[in-house]
Amino acid sequence: MQHGVGSPLPPPPQPGHGPAAGWSQAGHHPGPGPAGPPPPAPGFAGPPGPSGPAPQAPAPAPHQPAPHPQPPHPGVVPQHAPQQSPQPPSRDTTGHVQLPPGGPVAMPSPPPAAGTADATATTLAVLLIGPAGAGKTSVAKYWADQRRVPTAHISLDDVREWVRSGFADPQSGWNDHSEAQYRLARRTCGFAARNFLANGISCILDDAVFPDRPVVGLGGWKRHVGPGLLPVVLLPGLEIVLERNAERSGNRRLTDEEVARIHGRMAGWYGSGLPIIDNSQMDVPTTARVLDDVLARSIASPPQW
Repeated sequence: MQHGVGSPLPPPPQPGHGPAAGWSQAGHHPGPGPAGPPPPAPGFAGPPGPSGPAPQAPAPAPHQPAPHPQPPHPGVVPQHAPQQSPQPPSRDTTGHVQLPPGGPVAMPSPPPAAGTADATATTLAVLLIGPAGAGKTSVAKYWADQRRVPTAHISLDDVREWVRSGFADPQSGWNDHSEAQYRLARRTCGFAARNFLANGISCILDDAVFPDRPVVGLGGWKRHVGPGLLPVVLLPGLEIVLERNAERSGNRRLTDEEVARIHGRMAGWYGSGLPIIDNSQMDVPTTARVLDDVLARSIASPPQW
């Protein structure tokens, strides 16, 4: 559930709802089992039944010579030829996709001491955080479009709304069902991000992550993506997010009171050590360029989170 784009705040954390400890490992994908015996040849009737051996074909008439066996037609494999097990696709096979590794995504390698990382040409996993109206989705899409390496944009709100019948809309109240669907969407986004990264495609995710709510905190993202995820906070002024929220429609639009509450809670990121961009006076392209600068510094000196 992405609170920053159309969802009210979850209730205060309850005992037992803190972030889970440890890393979740990728699911085990067993390979194909041992090949079984080859199927019976066409026309084979199986072993003799309990009533005796299978009837034999009648012998040729005395005045007719026995037929001679014919050589196999060119290109036809004799039925007694051993079957070969299928070979796994190679890395160069069209359509082959590498599955995510078992471990979490690692931090990108820092540049040499004398150089500066080029964030536009490095494979990265970025988490863009911010309240409703901060411009997360617009900036994320533009940033992904302009990069020099393949990049995907993954919006938690979009993934959460894949559920049609039975969708637990947080605007109807934050409860066990909406929380479960939020966790499921976040885990799905995490797997997708790792899958893209395993195949050399960067990704940027956007979500309204709160500094004081474990259920919608950074712990879940770190657990599902890995320590190499680079979080950045977009936090324009309250007047700006109110104006942008007023331009929304449908369930993505919140009341002014809810926007003000979310914005106030997001202020908790100040002093957290995460990089914060105040894009109150920036358009989308300018914000994307500032994001590249922030990411270059994060690669050289990863934030502690």
